[in-house]
Amino acid sequence: MPEVPENLLLSQLNVIAEGLSATFAPFCEVVVHDLQNPEHAILAIHNNLSGREVGQAATELGLARIASAEFPSVIANYGNQFADGRPAKSTSIGIKNAQGDYVAALCLNVDMTLFRGMQSALAQFTQTAAGAVTEHLEPSGAEAIRNRIDRFAARHATTPRALKTPDRKRLIQELREQGLLEVKKAMEIVAQHLGVSRASVYLYAKEE
Repeated sequence: MPEVPENLLLSQLNVIAEGLSATFAPFCEVVVHDLQNPEHAILAIHNNLSGREVGQAATELGLARIASAEFPSVIANYGNQFADGRPAKSTSIGIKNAQGDYVAALCLNVDMTLFRGMQSALAQFTQTAAGAVTEHLEPSGAEAIRNRIDRFAARHATTPRALKTPDRKRLIQELREQGLLEVKKAMEIVAQHLGVSRASVYLYAKEE
């Protein structure tokens, strides 16, 4: 495979950075570093959240890559902080040339301020008060059935409604073995969660 000229590599890396920043805007800053020029390493900043400028020097992480080709190629989801104190989550990806030396880096910095605010708001919204009142709005055991279906789907790297027919049959068998099909309106609950008709669920159960 012919060697890619390093200026072309940086140009293509900048195109990738532009696409990533457009996809994750306005929460993610994407920076292209030219590690061949550490004193002026920042080649491009897309969706600038940090307030830095093109031409600024390499960070400590960039200098560490320049110093050693053994430095990890990817450092993902590490805690960081913008100059004004906003929390960030960063990922740094090192790019090597044909000789195995780092020549560039692509860095993503996600502003966590909004997400943490949403997390706090959701935590407050979903909090319920402890009390003596007990009320059941659905048949007993329905949540256990749904949870079991969700875990089954997760094992198969999919969602309940995307399960294939053979998997649905195996799911019904597992629900039966765990006694969950004895729950009142179990077939209806399963059908609703899988997004199929009750007749289909009865058919799967009959074929087992």
